[in-house]
Amino acid sequence: MKILSDDDVKVVKERFESLDKDIKIKYFSSDKDCQYCTETEQLLTELSDISDKISFHKFDVDSDEAKNFGVDKAPATIIENADGSDFGIKFYGIPSGYEFSTLMETIDLLSSDKLEIDEKLMNKISEVDYDVDLQVFVTPTCPYCPQGVLTAFALAYKNKNIKASMVEATEFPELSKKYGVMGVPRTVINDNASSIEGAAPLPMVLDKILELRQ
Repeated sequence: MKILSDDDVKVVKERFESLDKDIKIKYFSSDKDCQYCTETEQLLTELSDISDKISFHKFDVDSDEAKNFGVDKAPATIIENADGSDFGIKFYGIPSGYEFSTLMETIDLLSSDKLEIDEKLMNKISEVDYDVDLQVFVTPTCPYCPQGVLTAFALAYKNKNIKASMVEATEFPELSKKYGVMGVPRTVINDNASSIEGAAPLPMVLDKILELRQ
């Protein structure tokens, strides 16, 4: 049984007509205790079949490719543009429900290489000259979560020192417990050195990051 309905495929196909650069979907799977690996692979395969600008590549979570990209759990998804640039953007868990829109937005961003941020804010983003790891915990039924994830992804896209991951909270309960995730979205910064509740605007997230400067 297909995951994407005919209506879904029609909407996605129309959206993908505007893609500029080719996109690679790198999917990392595991045959050990991975609840949604099969469904995630099917979703991403169906998605890649919609456009000839999108290619699908599967790897094991224990592979060298996973190590190269810092992937440490499955299911995991990385989106790359044509030149193979690593923007430190990852999806951990199935990008379904509201997070499917996040996946679409990410593909659009990396295909177009366009993200408009005003000069003053961009100057502040460039001040982050230290490693930052953003984990945004979400659930597929949370309508506010995509904005939290896209904000983190935008920061990672604009600054190579920032890494950002979407983490599906119910698929990784041990991580959710570790970071005290009681509601979503929750953005965990640098292994809980700081955190943000809710879908905070980009300037607020950036201020939290800048507070961590040594």
